[in-house]
Amino acid sequence: MLTLSKTNQILVGLVIALLVIATRGHHFASIEHLPSISLAAFFLIGLYLRPVWVFPALLGLCAALDFHAVTYAGVSNFCVTPAYGFLLPAYGTMWLAGRWLAKHYSFTVGTLLRTVGFVAVASAVSELFSSGGFYFFGGRYADPTLTEFGTRLVKYYPHQLENLAFWLGIALVTHVAFALATRADRAKA
Repeated sequence: MLTLSKTNQILVGLVIALLVIATRGHHFASIEHLPSISLAAFFLIGLYLRPVWVFPALLGLCAALDFHAVTYAGVSNFCVTPAYGFLLPAYGTMWLAGRWLAKHYSFTVGTLLRTVGFVAVASAVSELFSSGGFYFFGGRYADPTLTEFGTRLVKYYPHQLENLAFWLGIALVTHVAFALATRADRAKA
């Protein structure tokens, strides 16, 4: 099982919150903007942070950032529809995937391979909730069809996977570096 000290959990939580604040609402990576960490953030808090209240706290932070963006920062409110509530099961899927993985964690290559597969499945389910909810229940499309949804999924989902892979790649490198440093410190002691 993956467990961090309370101090490390606080540090990880603060870093994730700051990254969400820095990247929420940027839809295209460029020199000026990092890709959104939102989806990866929910997976990572599930993986690293034990208190359950962190999930609704991060949901609240995301909602507050979205509210600020559309109310005060001049961002389009196109995505704010009755389907906004579908982000709860979308993000919840990623959070639960992180929590499940934390319970079955071991520092092995096998865990890494299992994680990649598990994250791929969880992100696909999450995408179905968020994009499917928006497309079918957001009220922005007059006659939604499965065919048109499939076309949109093929167009937009790869970008979500790129964002997820970017942030989870950084998290993996950081995790391995800290794990190896901790092992080296223990070996010296």
